[in-house]
Amino acid sequence: MKATQLLKNKRRDRRAKSVRRRIGKFSGRPRLSVHRTSKHISVQVIDDEEGKTLCAVSSTSKKLGDQLNGKTKTEKAVVIGAEIARLAKEKNITEVVLDRGYSRYHGRVKALAEAAREGGLSL
Repeated sequence: MKATQLLKNKRRDRRAKSVRRRIGKFSGRPRLSVHRTSKHISVQVIDDEEGKTLCAVSSTSKKLGDQLNGKTKTEKAVVIGAEIARLAKEKNITEVVLDRGYSRYHGRVKALAEAAREGGLSL
C-alpha cells in the first residue's frame, strides 16, 4: 500500500475510534452502526454488552432490491433507515445511539438517521 493510503486509513480509524469513545457514555442503549462505501450503505443495531448484532439491513440485500432499483444513493439510504427502524421496533428496540463511524453526519448518513427517526427510533 502507498504511504498516502496508509495515512488516510490511519485518520479514518482515528475518527471512528473518537466517535465510539463518545458513544460509550450511552451504555445500556444499543448502537446503530452505519457503514458507508462509495456505492452502498449498510446499518446494523448492535448490543455491545452481549456483543451481538440484533438486526441489520444493507443496500445490497436482495429482499429490498425492487424498492432500491432506480434510486439515488441518498434515496436508498432513506429506504434503509426506514427498514432498520421497522426491524428494530419488531424487536422492541426504541432507543439507540448513532455510531456514524468515520463518516460525517452529512448526506447519506444524515438521510438514513432522519428516516430511522421518522420510523420510530429515538437517536
